[in-house]
Amino acid sequence: QDGQNRTLGNWTQHSIQYKVVSALLVSVICAVGIVGNVMVVLVVLTTKHMRTPTNCYLVSLAAADLMVLTAAGLPNITESVCGSWVYGYAGCLCITYLQYLGINASSCSITAFTVERYIAICHPIKAQFLCTLSRAKKIILAVWLLTSLYCVMWFYLSDTHQVAYEDATVVMCAYKVSRNLYLPIYFLDFGIFFVVPLVLATVLYGLIARILFLNPLPAADGKQGAKTVPRSCKNSSRTSSTTAASRRQVTKMLAVVVILFALLWMPYRTLVVVNSLLEKAYLDNWFLLFCRSCIYLNSAINPIIYNAMSQKFRAAFKKLCGCRPNTWAGQIVNWVHWRPCNSGAQTVEMNNWIRITLGGKPGSIF
Repeated sequence: QDGQNRTLGNWTQHSIQYKVVSALLVSVICAVGIVGNVMVVLVVLTTKHMRTPTNCYLVSLAAADLMVLTAAGLPNITESVCGSWVYGYAGCLCITYLQYLGINASSCSITAFTVERYIAICHPIKAQFLCTLSRAKKIILAVWLLTSLYCVMWFYLSDTHQVAYEDATVVMCAYKVSRNLYLPIYFLDFGIFFVVPLVLATVLYGLIARILFLNPLPAADGKQGAKTVPRSCKNSSRTSSTTAASRRQVTKMLAVVVILFALLWMPYRTLVVVNSLLEKAYLDNWFLLFCRSCIYLNSAINPIIYNAMSQKFRAAFKKLCGCRPNTWAGQIVNWVHWRPCNSGAQTVEMNNWIRITLGGKPGSIF
């Protein structure tokens, strides 16, 4: 779109089928995504044990996804139904800015938690002072500040223009510059916020997998070990095994988030690249709806993944909704202070405080 006024033939509105399907599909995705991402933000902010560096990056991702759903998804509903832009010039500038800000911030948030997982798993000693909560907050602040400044250009690249038909005049929110000038900007954005994060994620998750999935977990028990290893050392081994299994589960969950990010963005990214090579762009309404729905689904599906693959998130979601799992009705607080076993001094100083509350009365966790 070159942003210039022009007169065409009669204006053809979207079919009733397209309007109904588009409005219902996008509305459902946006509703589920908005509720889910708000819940992610709330459970992390209100639950103390959920405030980890990784979860801070997930809060940043949830905020970015909320921005995409509200700035891209909801306006798409009105545009599909009405067939024209209804939010005016200021709305065009602000909504376009927020769309790209949410998209770019989500990509940077994914990159941030990927790097954090790599350091935490592959360089655990460095992680003690690199992967901290305060550092995560500073990185998130830097991500949003830099992406906010980067996306300022869309205030100058977006504009409203009128398309004059013989029987109607339609207002559109489109790009101010011509297609030839827009393509270098798009490919720059495409490289920085899609290609680079995916290449980096592929390399880092490959290195993480080599550490987590190729190294065997330490044995927690065994007949021979039961005879020769003190109980305290077996407890230590069992704790180490549990920690490794937990890290595997978190890494699997985050890897799924990255894979879905790549797959759900691929149709739209591919369409834009192909259209840049064609003289006449392919703009079938149903295929465009499919591409846009994939983008909105990418912003809506992450909370579902957390609920399906993370026991902590699932329990926190249930608690936020006022539900209590059948096997849990309270909390377990463990405090362990121990010194590693060795041949010279097989002693362990351990103070365990376990508080189990089941409906206000003592109970068992099993």
